[in-house]
Amino acid sequence: MASLVPLAPSVAVRAQAEPPKASEGVSGGLNLSAVRAQLAKGDAAAASGNLAEARKSYDLARDSSRRLLTFYRDLSGAFRGLDARIPREMDQNALESLEVLAQANLRLAAVFRRQNQPEVAVPLLVEVVKSMTPSREEGRKAYQSLVEIGFATIPYTAVSGPGS
Repeated sequence: MASLVPLAPSVAVRAQAEPPKASEGVSGGLNLSAVRAQLAKGDAAAASGNLAEARKSYDLARDSSRRLLTFYRDLSGAFRGLDARIPREMDQNALESLEVLAQANLRLAAVFRRQNQPEVAVPLLVEVVKSMTPSREEGRKAYQSLVEIGFATIPYTAVSGPGS
């Protein structure tokens, strides 16, 4: 008969501990906190004039927020009609991911504008207007940038109202 050797205390403690959650503020994880950290890293690089590093950080933030958006939407759809709480939470997370994606697009477009590449900024700005609409701050900023670079000529003056 094999002798039973008790697990070392550290192994037993690790087995009982909760696994880390993807939604917690882990900087390397797939979560909104990590994406926001990537945006902040890009902001620091842009402020110091390192536009190549800023572009890389903003691109990573865009990719991660797009993936999050897709995952949250997929989970929302999978639980629709089964448990209203889960789609409600996933829809809220998807909206936050969309907002972060819009912020990443705006910042990346600003980098391209600083590099005298407005033609590369245009698709990013149009994406923001399309996804956020001009009724939201991000959409208004994107449209204003399109006017500033000459892609659009008619300025948009939003009427302040509820939700703006």
